[in-house]
Amino acid sequence: MYPNLYYIFKDWFSVQWEGLKFLNTFGLMVAIAFMVAAIVLTLELKRKEKQGLLAPKEEIITVGKPAGLMELLTNFLAGFLFGFKLFGLFFSKAPEVNPQDYIFSGQGNWLGGLALGIFLAALKWYEKNKQKLKSPENRTVRIWPHDRVGDIVIIALIFGILGAKLFDAFENWSSFIADPVGTLFSASGLTFYGGLIMAAVAVCWYAHKRGIKLIHLVDSAGPALMIAYAVGRIGCQVAGDGDWGIYNSAYITDSTGKVVEAKAGEYQQQLQHYAMYFEKGNVLDEGKIINNTSRKSDSLAVVPSAYFKAPSFLPVWMVAYNYPGNVNKDGAIVLPGNTEEHNRVLPIPVFPTPFYEIVISFLLFLFLWAIRRRIKTAGVMFGTYLMLNGFERFFIEKIRVNTTYDKLPFNPTQAEIISLALFIAGLLLIYIKKSKASN
Repeated sequence: MYPNLYYIFKDWFSVQWEGLKFLNTFGLMVAIAFMVAAIVLTLELKRKEKQGLLAPKEEIITVGKPAGLMELLTNFLAGFLFGFKLFGLFFSKAPEVNPQDYIFSGQGNWLGGLALGIFLAALKWYEKNKQKLKSPENRTVRIWPHDRVGDIVIIALIFGILGAKLFDAFENWSSFIADPVGTLFSASGLTFYGGLIMAAVAVCWYAHKRGIKLIHLVDSAGPALMIAYAVGRIGCQVAGDGDWGIYNSAYITDSTGKVVEAKAGEYQQQLQHYAMYFEKGNVLDEGKIINNTSRKSDSLAVVPSAYFKAPSFLPVWMVAYNYPGNVNKDGAIVLPGNTEEHNRVLPIPVFPTPFYEIVISFLLFLFLWAIRRRIKTAGVMFGTYLMLNGFERFFIEKIRVNTTYDKLPFNPTQAEIISLALFIAGLLLIYIKKSKASN
């Protein structure tokens, strides 16, 4: 596992740069996911613009003005904050805290912050001064929808993270109440559907204000969202962020940290041996761990598991992975001779559901990309995306570990409820749009 770039550079290039521990792998992949989505969205918007489905909007802008005080101050503050933290990280002793604690602490490099702040303010002044006119003038410009992709991505990022955090807080309410500040500002605990819903609402509001036809925007966003989800899941898999599946009882982790096939009775012995570890997320009944593939039984939590041996043509890790050195430091077994911060493995391997979602989502993206030119009815592409996304997530939840709503029938997870709703919404959208088009 590569929790952050430090471990990647150490493994690939045999260098140990402590400052790289600040750059989490998951965050990097999320950033890449947004960039990939922006590229795909831009291509689709341009295609629809050529078809005459999307039109530009004329706006009046003032050109030739020198840099204002607020512009200079904004650039200085942004540069100061970034330089204060970044230079403090690389030119001071690496902070012995996690990245989130460091960001919200008073630690940093004042000289580095002032230098970068002054540089960015000076750069803004130079750029505006170069374009300055004797008499500023108003000009009418045409802004196409694809020109606004940058704004759309930033809005989606901000509201996506906010929504992911809020929905995670609702899903794990007791943990949130116990430590609301720590929960909101931690790197873990991000609910995909929460981010998707809030980002969608914010982006649709922005598009409406800018005169962009929503139905064509969401159609363009379907393939972009699918590929972004696939790339984001790479971060989950590589970092080992805990977003994995239930235990595979066909295998266990030995004392050296390797996954081996479980002989008769060894799975139960492993549960008993690491009882205290499993008790953290499961209930011990008078010292005996209850093993069951269901998630609830007689109001007692159980250790979720399923038995599946890897076929000869598949590597074992594809069905049983113990996430060595995961970012959450989760696991009851310490890797022998490993003194790094992230040196634990799960005592029983799990189904690597992030890997499954990477593969499935990439294939679904290719499918959407292949059929996009054949779809002539507006709204059908987005409806298809909603159905595929809901279908994929609903069934992957069957082997994922998530909080269940025990008071509802069948004890569904939050993701199962939302994914089912998305599937139905997509189906209804396609039906309504097809019906209108045929009349």
